[in-house]
Amino acid sequence: MKSNSNEFQKSNFRIVSKKLVVALLLIVGLTAIGQEREMKRANAEKYASLTSEQKVELQVKKMAKDLDLNEKQIKDMKVLVAKEVEKRERKKAEMEALRAQKRKEMKQDSIAKSQEMKKILTTEQFAKWEKIREERREKMKEKMSQKKRSKDLMEIPEEK
Repeated sequence: MKSNSNEFQKSNFRIVSKKLVVALLLIVGLTAIGQEREMKRANAEKYASLTSEQKVELQVKKMAKDLDLNEKQIKDMKVLVAKEVEKRERKKAEMEALRAQKRKEMKQDSIAKSQEMKKILTTEQFAKWEKIREERREKMKEKMSQKKRSKDLMEIPEEK
């Protein structure tokens, strides 16, 4: 009887040990991914704060190193990369302006709808409608936040 109890304890210990090892590996892996993601964000913010000329220099310097470019190629590459950087920044500015315009339109639509609802509903109904609308907004924000977090977790780190 003692032998069975001893074997059961050993078996239980093995199972718990395996689960503990898996949990530790999972924690270490997630921590490493989180740190890598944080470094990417920091690098992206750093890159975004550079001037156009600095971006061109950085990209051309990397290309010159990676591709072993000669002086003429470096000069030609600077012209090409400068055009691309300028084009990208122009597109980015256009997209930001478009987003701002869309947000403004949506805000105006929301205000107009609220004014129309106020005309139709009683004061109590309008207050209840606003409360329900705000609750839905909060739920949507939470869903978007969860979706972003799950997307970040699913993101596969780039190989170097």
